Amino acid sequence: MNETLNEASQKMDKAVEVTREDFAAIRTGRAHPSMFQKITADYYGTPTPLQQLASFTVPEARVVIVAPYDMGAMAAIEKAIRDSDLGVNPTNDGKTLRVVLPELTEERRKEYIKMAKGKAEDGKISIRNIRRHAKQALDKLEKDGEVGKDDVTGAEKRLDGLTKKHTDAIDELLKHKESELLEV
Repeated sequence: MNETLNEASQKMDKAVEVTREDFAAIRTGRAHPSMFQKITADYYGTPTPLQQLASFTVPEARVVIVAPYDMGAMAAIEKAIRDSDLGVNPTNDGKTLRVVLPELTEERRKEYIKMAKGKAEDGKISIRNIRRHAKQALDKLEKDGEVGKDDVTGAEKRLDGLTKKHTDAIDELLKHKESELLEV
């Protein structure tokens, strides 16, 4: 039983971490290298994350300088950034790409908040799925006669506590992201 609960807890932690990463990719008014985390470029026929192809520096609040390690990848990186959902158009000076983030409009902020809520809901769904699988495993242990009903009931209460703790963590991340997006 403890093994089942520990496994569920680790998977729930991972779900919260994935949600945190998804939130980092949603841009706010400020530039941040993690915005490019989910973007991949076609590098010699292989989809490759931008973090492996270039370095990112943020000299100003709304500017990111992308310096490719291999100049042959410049066009692929530029195309990947342009085609991403960031809504930016990088300028190429031959050595680096300059990504200037436009001011967020009220409408765009609301879109990003909606996107963040969707990502939070995805995280909660995965946590509920993990809970369901763990509960099925506990029920199977009881059915097979390996543990008693009281033990399973106690384990289910602990599982519910884990589920609540992790969904609350996602709600907290969402609240933080919303306030970050609404900040002008």
